[in-house]
Order: sequence, then structure tokens, then C-alpha cells
Amino acid sequence: MRYNRQIILPEVGDIGQQKLRKARVLVIGAGGLGCPVLQNLTAAGVGYIGVVDGDVVEESNLHRQLLYNHKHIGQSKAAVAAEVIAEMNPDVEIKSYKQFFNRKNAMETVVDYDIIVDCTDTIAVRYLINDVAVYHKIPVVYASIYRFEGQVSVFNYNNGPCYRCLFPEKEGVQQTPNCEVMGVLGVLPNTLGAFQATEVLKIILGIGDVLSGKLMLYDALQFHTQIINYARNAKQIEKSYINGSLLYNQKQELEELDENTFLEKIKQKNVIVLDVRQANSPALIVGENVMQVPLEKLETYCQAMDKSAAVILFCNTGQRSLMGLELLKKQGFETVFHLEKGIQSVEKYKE
Repeated sequence: MRYNRQIILPEVGDIGQQKLRKARVLVIGAGGLGCPVLQNLTAAGVGYIGVVDGDVVEESNLHRQLLYNHKHIGQSKAAVAAEVIAEMNPDVEIKSYKQFFNRKNAMETVVDYDIIVDCTDTIAVRYLINDVAVYHKIPVVYASIYRFEGQVSVFNYNNGPCYRCLFPEKEGVQQTPNCEVMGVLGVLPNTLGAFQATEVLKIILGIGDVLSGKLMLYDALQFHTQIINYARNAKQIEKSYINGSLLYNQKQELEELDENTFLEKIKQKNVIVLDVRQANSPALIVGENVMQVPLEKLETYCQAMDKSAAVILFCNTGQRSLMGLELLKKQGFETVFHLEKGIQSVEKYKE
């Protein structure tokens, strides 16, 4: 009875509902996009859902991230999402990963899933998702938002184009303004997340015209949509696969630092500590080896640095510092670390 209204659709039926029950979908990011994706896939009866997010619920999330309410503030998004989904639909099994998606955990996280849904807002993580997905031949349903606008596409589907085909990687810091900086109309991520969930269901059921090789643009203010076609780029596919292969085979010192390791390492006099938060952020850590260098200025600043020096980066949540780490490694720095969950995870610096 729960699924009766979609089972009576000829395109779904009992067989289609069984396909949904057997599907395994990984949702990376449980924020503005991730919440509606999780809600819609759960309601549709997707049998196994993984949710990855190292962040906690904040009051400013509540106007658009409708999985959460006031009592959830300060709690893990991934944990709360799993709890709420279990109440929404006991048929669905959910696994929560209370961590940010990074090079350390990427390969082992995606391997058991049929589809990945990219609900992140960090470009470096999007490239990482792309590379592991190409390596494992997993389709990715992507969306991003900006103020009143959004876009949706499907990558790596049936040997189709990947994220790099549409957005070839450029040198330097790759950052898009997020909701915290630019703002967002609360309904927008819910609209785009519903579009993503629709593409996931179409892929599972094998119906309709999947947005592979197509980028759908949505303007909420003008209620305007546009489809842009793009082609598969063999060189970008190869680059993605090589990156994924290197990641799969890497045996290097872990670059992500936990709270205790971070506090120990910043005491060492032979390391450079870079605070890459926004320019107006108050200084939290003081020392001769500590510099405040906003992420946007890091590429210029690092030109005068010794590339053999050990560098530690930190920001509020770990996302800006991850992008800074990627930049420094591309510039030839040999030993770079960053505080994985940001300075907000360090007890002595919590507000």
C-alpha cells in the first residue's frame, strides 16, 4: 500500500519497485541538496542509502534543510538523517558516515554503491567524487546552487561524459561562493534536490531521458529552464581514471589531522601554520610560525615559501583548508597537512 500510487504506473510496476528495493545509493552531503534527495529516495522505497557528512546541524540550516529541526542543532547531520529516515520508512536501510568525504576514505566508501549523488558545495570534493566514480564505473547525479539559480546533470552514465568533461580542472584555487557567503532562497536546494532524486529513480528504473551529456539550468526568479549539451572528452575521462587509480594505490602519510595530532604538530617550530579562513576572521592561534593567509591569496603567498617545509592549514570546517592543501601540492610542496574537521572541532577553540 505504501508504494501503490507509483506501482500502478506502467513504467514502474512491481518489477520497478523491486529494482528500487535492491538499489544502493550513496548521498554525499546532507545539507540543502542532500536533505530533499534523502527524503525523496526514502519515500520512493530505495532499499539501501548511505549518507556522508562530517558537519553538524546549525540554526542557519533550518530554513532549507528540512530533515532537521531546532532540537537537532549541534548534532551530526549524518546521524540525524539516519534517525529521521528510519522513522520515515522502516523498509529503508541507511548507513551514516559521520565524516567529510576525502581522499583517505573515498575509495572504501563508494565501492558498495550503484549510484552516487553529489550534494556537496566544494569543487575539490566534486573532482574527487568524479575520479573515484570513473575508476569504479559508478554514475554520479550532480547539482549545484547559487542564490536563485541551480544546475543538474548526470555524469559517468553508460560510458557517458564525466564531471571533468563539462568542467576541466583549472590551476589555482577552485572555489565557488557558498550559501554562507552569498545566501540562498530556501526552496531552491529543495527544488534542485528533487530534480536529482528524479534522475536517480530514472536510472534505477531504466526509464525516461537521463541527463547524461546534458546540463539543465534552472532560474527560479524567472522560472526559466535551459538544457546545454556537452560531449564526452576521452582525455578528461583518462585523466579521471588515472587520478582514481593513483588514489586507489596510494600509500602515503595521512594528510588529514585530527584534533590531538593538530595540537601537537602546531607546537613544532619547524612547521608553518596557515590560517586560511576569511580575511575578517579573528586570530585564534598565535605564534611566530602562524600566518593568516585567506584562501583566495594563498596561491600568491606560497610563491615565496620553501616548498620543502612542512605546512599545516586550518579553517573553520576543513573545506577551505582541503582546497588549500590541493593547491600547495600542485605547486610542488612535499609535506602538507590540514585539520580535517576544522578549528570548530578543536575543543579549546569552540565558542
